Amino acid sequence: MTVLAAARHGAHNGVTARSNVRVLVSAGEPSGDAHAANVIVALRGKLPRCDVTGFGGVRMAAAGATLQTRMESLSTIGFTSVVRTLPGHMRLLSMMRRDLRAGRYDLALLTDYPGLHMRVARAATEAGVPVLYYVAPQLWAWGERRIGRLRRHVTHLAAILPFEEKYFRERGVPTTFVGHPLLDRVRPERGEARSVLGVSESRPVLGLFPGSRAAEIRHMWPPMRAAAARVRVGLPDLQVVVAAMPGFDYPGGEEFQLQRSDAATVMAASDAALCKSGTTTLEAALADTPLVICYRTDALSYAIARRVVRCRHVGLVNLVAGREVAPEYLQGSSTPAALARAVLPLLERDGEPAQSQRRAFASVRRRLGSAGAADRVADLAVALTSC
Repeated sequence: MTVLAAARHGAHNGVTARSNVRVLVSAGEPSGDAHAANVIVALRGKLPRCDVTGFGGVRMAAAGATLQTRMESLSTIGFTSVVRTLPGHMRLLSMMRRDLRAGRYDLALLTDYPGLHMRVARAATEAGVPVLYYVAPQLWAWGERRIGRLRRHVTHLAAILPFEEKYFRERGVPTTFVGHPLLDRVRPERGEARSVLGVSESRPVLGLFPGSRAAEIRHMWPPMRAAAARVRVGLPDLQVVVAAMPGFDYPGGEEFQLQRSDAATVMAASDAALCKSGTTTLEAALADTPLVICYRTDALSYAIARRVVRCRHVGLVNLVAGREVAPEYLQGSSTPAALARAVLPLLERDGEPAQSQRRAFASVRRRLGSAGAADRVADLAVALTSC
């Protein structure tokens, strides 16, 4: 019987875990903070007296977690950025290791962020604490040699991409595909989104999604801004809306509409989008918004990535589809001219390029599973604390 089946079996037979379970929850990035927060809410619905402590951000705190360290000062992107935050990460790891050895926790729930969390998982295992890892490390892309560490130090893996369950199980890691957490988000309809943003229903909208972290924005914003300006030359009535992050500067962005509160609304309102690779590409598929994928980072990080990454595609929408649904422009190829040429035909909603992507999106949505990922992860947590 799988861990998830055991949890459901126990619930059906009136068996529950101890209500005073002490859980270490850790998330190092905004997306992980959101995913972990939803699990905390679901877990407290099943174990009302659950004590949650850990490392995360504003959403985990709002869900009721006691945060010993805030993630905002430690989030990184790229290999070189890690060096600058290494001392802070080492202090955090030392604190978690100490608390695990002291017997403060009954379960470690680690969300994404493998650079830190693989080390925390080892510390938890050495302390006899079960580890539930949510959002599988992308070892299928860049680190298959690290499978042994995952197998030794993770009690159960909660995967959010459909092909991951088979991949990890074949390599000896107990894994459950829980569905993608994006499916639980409420998305506005196109007309509603445009009304919220105050953009015209009759004019085309291009959405720009340069990322949520400082390094991403620094590398992605200049080519996206320049590409949008080029597209507007050919489409003078084009409306450009930027999914901007609070507290960040977007030089030259005054010519566009900067929307700092809700990226999902920007996606829903857009006829087409320029997106950095990653989860945003799945957001586009769920919103039925055709897109062009682009990505840039510093030269050293890109050179290292080229040596270790083994996937044909970098955009998650293409990985889930198993083929190139949306064009990808990486590093030097992500020029303003190339991006503008690729996204311009997608702004014609009834044109074949846009319709072709939308047909593929239907398959992607089916493969992502069903809503309820956080509840399934909470079931796994209950089962592990009942053992």
